[in-house]
Amino acid sequence: MSLDNSVKTAGDALLQMDEAVQALFRPYAETAAIKALHPISKLADQPQLRTLCAALIAGGMVMRNRRLVNAGCRMIIAHEAATFAKDALKTEIERTRPRSADDRREKKPRPGKRQSKEVTSFPSGHSAGAIAVGRAFSREFPEHGAAAVGAATALALLQIPRCAHYVTDVIAGLGLGVAAEKATDLLWSVTVGDGSADKEEQNRAR
Repeated sequence: MSLDNSVKTAGDALLQMDEAVQALFRPYAETAAIKALHPISKLADQPQLRTLCAALIAGGMVMRNRRLVNAGCRMIIAHEAATFAKDALKTEIERTRPRSADDRREKKPRPGKRQSKEVTSFPSGHSAGAIAVGRAFSREFPEHGAAAVGAATALALLQIPRCAHYVTDVIAGLGLGVAAEKATDLLWSVTVGDGSADKEEQNRAR
């Protein structure tokens, strides 16, 4: 099998998975149970995540807690990097959201420049921002890393039953957020340092 055929086969399999999950959840998208998830999912919106980052920075400054300040700074930098990367893809790719897509063509990612919300499903910005912020927080508070990353992943997965995103949108968003956070962590290490003093503070806090 040629490379092109392999890629097409893999793409068809992923699209079939997206369609199957869409078919599972779409009949329930307007039920009270699914609508109850909306306020929770909003925690991964850009304003809410930025507010969280700012609150940690402000709280850390008031309490003179360098770990909190560093965590907030890392989080906002990682979030903005993930948002920039997500926006760059959304300006080049169109994909109709599961709640609005009716035919297979609309469900496929395709080149395009339209920016309306309903045709910019790929990738999931909620997923990218949430995982970037969660991982950035865990750099300064590794003892809470599993909880932070777990919460971020849960917020990302909520986009699927809401029919706001396909499974592959969420996977792509998570991958983008992880990559963006890793890049900002490397930049942080070069510009700020390895955080030896902060590691000593972490050890004292345990």
